[in-house]
Amino acid sequence: MAVHETVSRVTQRIRERSSDRRALYERHMQDQHRRGVHRGELSCGNLAHGFAACGTEDKNQLKLMNSANLGIVSSYNDMLSAHQPFATFPEVIKEAARSMGSTAQFAGGVPAMCDGVTQGQPGMELSLFSRDVIAMATGVALSHNMFDAALLLGICDKIVPGLFIGIARFGHLPAIFVPGGPMTSGLPNKEKARVRQLYTEGKVGRDELLEAESQSYHGPGTCTFYGTANSNQLMMEMMGLHLPGASFVNPYTPLRDALTQYAAEQAVRNSAPGGDYRPFWQQIDEKAIVNAVIGLLASGGSTNHTLHLVAMAGAVGLTLTWDDFTELSAVIPSLTRIYPNGQADVNHFQAAGGMSFLIRELLDAGLLHEDIPTVFGGSMRDYTKEPFLEDGKLVWREGPTESMDPDVLRPVANPFSPTGGLTVLDGNLGRGVIKISAVQPEHRVVEAPVRLFSDQSQLKAAFDAGELDRDVVVVVRFQGPRANGMPELHQLTPYLGVLQDRGYKVALVTDGRMSGASGKVPAAIHLSPEAVDGGPLARLKEGDVIRLDANKGELNALVDEAEWQSRELATTHLEDYRYGMGRELFAGFRSQVGRAEDGAATFGGFEAQDLIDKGGQA
Repeated sequence: MAVHETVSRVTQRIRERSSDRRALYERHMQDQHRRGVHRGELSCGNLAHGFAACGTEDKNQLKLMNSANLGIVSSYNDMLSAHQPFATFPEVIKEAARSMGSTAQFAGGVPAMCDGVTQGQPGMELSLFSRDVIAMATGVALSHNMFDAALLLGICDKIVPGLFIGIARFGHLPAIFVPGGPMTSGLPNKEKARVRQLYTEGKVGRDELLEAESQSYHGPGTCTFYGTANSNQLMMEMMGLHLPGASFVNPYTPLRDALTQYAAEQAVRNSAPGGDYRPFWQQIDEKAIVNAVIGLLASGGSTNHTLHLVAMAGAVGLTLTWDDFTELSAVIPSLTRIYPNGQADVNHFQAAGGMSFLIRELLDAGLLHEDIPTVFGGSMRDYTKEPFLEDGKLVWREGPTESMDPDVLRPVANPFSPTGGLTVLDGNLGRGVIKISAVQPEHRVVEAPVRLFSDQSQLKAAFDAGELDRDVVVVVRFQGPRANGMPELHQLTPYLGVLQDRGYKVALVTDGRMSGASGKVPAAIHLSPEAVDGGPLARLKEGDVIRLDANKGELNALVDEAEWQSRELATTHLEDYRYGMGRELFAGFRSQVGRAEDGAATFGGFEAQDLIDKGGQA
């Protein structure tokens, strides 16, 4: 099947736009490979330090320069459900490496915070920046030059993008991403949302709310709704960085352990000593990045990836833009309904056919690049298969050719919608993104007066006072990355949902983030430039009328142009965002972070900046 014209055109445009930048990245990676990718380049003193703590068997193996040594980088901690299963992975990996005549070492850990814990709290203002901290921590872990390949253990919101950016700078190493899997299903998402809304309306108390939340988030593994964490897993599989079908296998199961073991064995095979050298930089190019975008659009995935994917692409010398998302969204059908886009969770999606069905449908329709190299060794066609255990041995069999539940997963011939779940909004308020897959058609156009807030806590007070019982566009500004780290504003969802259920026309507009779990209320987010940098949101006055048209991709303040341009820019007191809960440690991040549309990254653009410094085209 030939690749769809639009997919081909966008891919080619990214390639051409990025040609100089990508060429410089490839030269950097080739130079790193020539300088030596593993411990063979170390002095005896260096090497002795590198294996001093190993057992005799591993130490003797590490003295030999013709065997692979795998570097494990993990987001393990035992407080957070998604990361807790990683506790057992290093030993599984080490034993698997030994069975291949090789070794594995725990190279380093990366921080892993949970937006679910910090939602609405000061700690959330560190969340986005933690992505770049994770990238740097990955770099520190791999900087010892002891390794022939890397296994990256991560799953949640900022962790996978951070690991990706980090390993991209060590792209001369082969790399496999190793997920932990989702927790088993708990309280249905619809019931959880119902209790949250009742609590917002004061109809149930905190005890009832906590019990509902505890029944929903109840065990080890990733949260089961389709937010940023599970979008991460889908994208890694779409880029061929997971083993086929690895994304949504529950933790602490024999199949999960078998997949982790096989990942270690495959990493050995993919290394230079293993004989089938497949460095990360040769795997991840513009086709792989476009596959990730397509998977995100087809599944109605997290809005956070309009930031993360741009930054991830930049780390491998590619310039991805929001316009690329929009153009692809026009031809990529919506094929899933997973909460908050529907009522099913990711376990239900997996049972309905999961990744194998989704990938087959996109490949057969020419909507996915098949010819990308993968960690599994073949092409994306291998990812139409599912893993199983047969007599204790891991095998892959072809996945279902028909959806097991068309309310959750559909073929391209009968999609939930002919277009993707994300789009870009543009107008005199700047540029932002909106997730429309969970928004009903009758709510996708809102024209109403503005109510301005500069802190999310102010909205709750206004709601409780009955001041928002009307058609309203809620604007929460000064929430961008330079202002306060761009926290998610997901705790606003129940309040806005109540207003919409009461029959009012409601929308949210912000230069902050909403969530990977953006829900039923239209939310224009990531507005760029942000208000603190003099962006258009700073021109708004109380009572201005805003028109948000998600169908046309438009977002405008209906204000006379001459008056609009003559207005003074609003300011706000930001000192409260500067101190406490570690926020003072991130002052440098806030001062150097880039725009949301450029990925909200604190790094200097890597090769792009080098080219600019030399007078070239970024």
